[in-house]
Amino acid sequence: MSYIQTYQIYPKVPESLSFAEKIVLNLWWTWNLDAIELLRRIDAKIWSRSGRNPINFFTMISQKQLEAISHDDSFMAHFQRVQEAFENQVEKPVKHTETDPLVKGTVAYFSMEYGIHESLPLYAGGLGMLAGDHLKAASDRGEPLVAVGLLYRKGYFHQYMDNNGWQQEDYPETDLFQLPIDRARDLEGNDLYITIAGPEGYIYVQVFKVMVGRIPLYLLDTNVRENPPEKRNITSRLYTADARIRLAQEVILGIGGMRALEAMGIQPEVCHLNEGHCSFVGVERLAQVMRKYNINLDTAQEVIPRSTVFTTHTPVAAGHDEFPMDMVLPYLKPYEKEFGISVNDILGWGRIGLNGDQSHFSMFGLGLRMAQYLNGVSELHGKVARKMWNNVWPALPEDEVPIGHITNGVHVPSWISIENAMLFDRYLGPNWNLKTWRKPDMIDRIDDIYDEELWRSHEMSRARLIRTSRNLMVTQYGRRNAPKSIMEGAAAVLDHDALTIGFARRFATYKRAYLLMRDPERFEAMLSSREHPVQIIMAGKAHPKDNEGKEVIRSLIQFARREKIRHRFIFLEDYDPYIARHLIQGCDIWLNTPRRPFEACGTSGIKAAANGVLNVSVLDGWWCEGYSPETGWKIGNGEEYHDYEYQDDVESQALYNVLENEVIPCFYDRKNGDTPDKWIKKMKASMKMAMKQFCAHGMVGQYVTSYISASEHFDALLADGATKAQTLKTLHQRLKAEWNTIQIAHPVRNIDGPFRVGDEFKVTTSVFLGNLTPDEVEVELCYGKMKSVEHLETIRIEKMNVIENHGNGHFVYGTALPCDVSGRFGLTCRITPRGDNLLKYAPGLITWA
Repeated sequence: MSYIQTYQIYPKVPESLSFAEKIVLNLWWTWNLDAIELLRRIDAKIWSRSGRNPINFFTMISQKQLEAISHDDSFMAHFQRVQEAFENQVEKPVKHTETDPLVKGTVAYFSMEYGIHESLPLYAGGLGMLAGDHLKAASDRGEPLVAVGLLYRKGYFHQYMDNNGWQQEDYPETDLFQLPIDRARDLEGNDLYITIAGPEGYIYVQVFKVMVGRIPLYLLDTNVRENPPEKRNITSRLYTADARIRLAQEVILGIGGMRALEAMGIQPEVCHLNEGHCSFVGVERLAQVMRKYNINLDTAQEVIPRSTVFTTHTPVAAGHDEFPMDMVLPYLKPYEKEFGISVNDILGWGRIGLNGDQSHFSMFGLGLRMAQYLNGVSELHGKVARKMWNNVWPALPEDEVPIGHITNGVHVPSWISIENAMLFDRYLGPNWNLKTWRKPDMIDRIDDIYDEELWRSHEMSRARLIRTSRNLMVTQYGRRNAPKSIMEGAAAVLDHDALTIGFARRFATYKRAYLLMRDPERFEAMLSSREHPVQIIMAGKAHPKDNEGKEVIRSLIQFARREKIRHRFIFLEDYDPYIARHLIQGCDIWLNTPRRPFEACGTSGIKAAANGVLNVSVLDGWWCEGYSPETGWKIGNGEEYHDYEYQDDVESQALYNVLENEVIPCFYDRKNGDTPDKWIKKMKASMKMAMKQFCAHGMVGQYVTSYISASEHFDALLADGATKAQTLKTLHQRLKAEWNTIQIAHPVRNIDGPFRVGDEFKVTTSVFLGNLTPDEVEVELCYGKMKSVEHLETIRIEKMNVIENHGNGHFVYGTALPCDVSGRFGLTCRITPRGDNLLKYAPGLITWA
């Protein structure tokens, strides 16, 4: 049949329940446990069958049931409590304190994916989960943020296994009528549509809006009638392997996202790019600022980077998108006339490949050029990123590459178990989730929780995990029409009292899910122990094109079928936030075995730690900062290897040793069947560490510091006809034109040494600045302990000052250098521009002695 007209019938909500229609249209409920319990209370079985989607849920509730609960005093009291919380946390302005840093203007946050809840399938993994937690924390804090993403009709794939354990993919289409989305409107109140010029004509895009607490999330969609089928499918799937579609998605996200904001009258003072996928934001933003403020391209290029934040999550070169130049050209050619430069010059902004490859357009390279505030997502990842992209600043020491770090945090209210949340309500105080970022000392009250109370709470979470795992296993085997004996076995997997290990993440090979099976007999003996039983639950997806990752999953499933361990080793299909919550709340151990340093952060371990689940992990990502002997266990000592086979052998043995000699004895160390005191002490230390150091509210607070600085730059540079931006442009052009003429001689010491601790000597150098002045440059003494003949271990900087002016651009600079510690040191001098990081670290503007 063709041309079927559709219509939707919703239940008639009693007047006293009218707030229910408001709550289902705002994803605030996804992190308010009281609101979730309110929905479950109506009908827990239907809530589960609905996929925990309140819009779908209410279509499944009978009218009679709705009428009944509207007259239930107990339910209505609960209902009123949730309504008041919503009004306070979403509708009323946040009461900022005098010490709260405040962002002026709007921050626009761009991300390729958003993991807010399983009922809104716009995510694939950790990048999306981080983005979702960022929005939730920004809502709680009351930050002036809007978000932009894509509306994927089929999202990321659903995973299921064939009888041999080989991953299969399915892409069911999402029913938009079951999502809490609404049309975005332009300034005249019309449905919002935008157009983008593509290689085969215009691409038409419609815009939707989802409310995430206080934060509007705008989602762009190409599934409109004006587009032919191939263009309608651009936003169909997340992370498609087709490079042309992938590029079109990133153009729509960046260029289309900025145009959508402009059509709604939103001009952000700050843009935050969550990974390089969003980098086209900078191109369109240049054009918008040029039009609005009537400035030229060179002037706009002084404004946009200084008001842009760029977060990179990827420590693997292959993870950064690059496209052939001729594929990108049609999208950027329309900017030729507006920018007044050739399209080849515009393409040059992305001409920055690793290993000197200039033939591809690098999205990461474009992002670098369009942002001053650059950061990785953990301390170690910042170091890795500086090393990876040192070629962009070839004359700059690796440690000084202007990429810092803001370690990821997790939105604790979204991931905490209901049992732990109740304990926190009692011991930390009501609304603890809205106070801990302002009053971190209150987190120490976790120590006051009775050991037995915390342990019983954890046992309830473990019991829920086991019950859910059994149900999922029965569903998995039922899908394959397994025989009755297998189905009965699936319904009885796992032991309520056994040490339970969780391992769940994307099955990229560097995650090394296979590490436990390097010695299969030793691993099997551990699992099949009667005295100290151990069980493991694994989950995760391999990319559809990653056959190596699929083979790892297949080998794990085959191993799990061994007769002695089949009830103690299970693999849960179709890993999603629902499964993740059960795992990070109910496991005893969270296992992480990446090949250092390829784990950028690894936020699942933080979520587990906040629930008192102890981490056993390689020292990579966030665990380098979170680990202590009081909070968990490490695998190895943070070594990095060139021989991966040898590394796997060494670290698999280290993993077996730490499990057998430390983890298992600690878990089963109980006097007279009592609680495991040493284990619970570690649980409390782990919870405090996660909530103090790795909370999303604190992470967003660090970004707010960048937002404030970026916003101030935006306003100041564009004030008074963009006078300051034009001054910077003139200075920048002058520096580039004159830089090749400057010279700096080798430094000279007034005495040769040797020196003793406490001594001091003077250093001078002769400098020729040509037409530049001392006010325009910094002359710096760079010194530090020797690492090798040509390298310093850590470079320390001492500013040098003019002590003689010989005229005609010739100067002598000098400074005094104290000898504060003993060792073998080296020193040299350099000249850099004077200014902020964008100017000081401009590629090409540095001269060494």
